[in-house]
Amino acid sequence: MILEILEYPDPRLRTIAKPVGEVTDADRTLIDDMFETMYDAPGIGLAASQVNVHKQIVVMDLSDDNSEPRVFINPTVEVLDGDLEAMQEGCLSVPGFYEDVERIEHCIIRAKDRDGAPFEIEARGLLAVCIQHEMDHLNGKLFVDYLSTLKRNRIRKKLEKFHKQSA
Repeated sequence: MILEILEYPDPRLRTIAKPVGEVTDADRTLIDDMFETMYDAPGIGLAASQVNVHKQIVVMDLSDDNSEPRVFINPTVEVLDGDLEAMQEGCLSVPGFYEDVERIEHCIIRAKDRDGAPFEIEARGLLAVCIQHEMDHLNGKLFVDYLSTLKRNRIRKKLEKFHKQSA
């Protein structure tokens, strides 16, 4: 089922997600719906917070052909070196806007998979950046928060105008 993606400046995007205890069938259904929503959008990552479910669940697929779905439940990141990489980011909750954001380039991600089994992977480049972007959503933060106040306000006003015209 395709879910509604909340769009900035919706205040629900600022809600901090709660950790998932035991992974349930309802969580797995949510994960499937999140993948369907992300692929339909189209995007490469989606946090449950973006579909107004405030659980620490992230789905991601960085492949060109949607062949590498990844699930991260209760993700954490350990920085392996302090090098930052500036990468242009976009967001399904901030449609049509892309800006450079600096993030840690090399980290270890620890999480649970869709069945609740813990795992750990070393991440560099796009994977490292993407998990940090999605984890920000779980903490009520958006990529626009890294921008200047002027840029952030410009984006907010344009999206508010678009939402008003669409209503």
